[in-house]
Amino acid sequence: MIEIDIPGFGKMSLQYLVCDYNGTLACDGVILPEIIPLIGKLSSEMKIHIVTADTFGIARKCLSELPVNLTILSQNGQDTAKQALIKKLGAEVTVCIGNGRNDSLMLKEAALGICVIQAEGANIVSLLNADITCKSAEDAFELLLNPKRLIATLRK
Repeated sequence: MIEIDIPGFGKMSLQYLVCDYNGTLACDGVILPEIIPLIGKLSSEMKIHIVTADTFGIARKCLSELPVNLTILSQNGQDTAKQALIKKLGAEVTVCIGNGRNDSLMLKEAALGICVIQAEGANIVSLLNADITCKSAEDAFELLLNPKRLIATLRK
């Protein structure tokens, strides 16, 4: 669990990380190599869930040896399915990382939403629903591994 008290934002006890896959942790279906060791490090602090429609059909193979829970979604209603997962886990103890339009509701629902802008770009609604924007998933993971960095970004 990651615990941090941010002046003007509140105290957070984050137990779950929910990540989009394509465009966030992967490019063209293949997990970004710099993310693999970060998942290993962060999994000792929180439970990691990855949600995807698996557009390229290789997410299960790419993630098979990593300490994550993978959920493959149908092609329809992905935004509400992701939001439902956040509610099921407990929005108040969940941080989300995503970039696409189908991530906008989970980014808004979670205690902490991080939108990343990488090769696929980021949807403007997701960007506006996030609490933080990072230039990469690697940077977002580093924020969670060094939670005092969140204070500088989120405090009033």
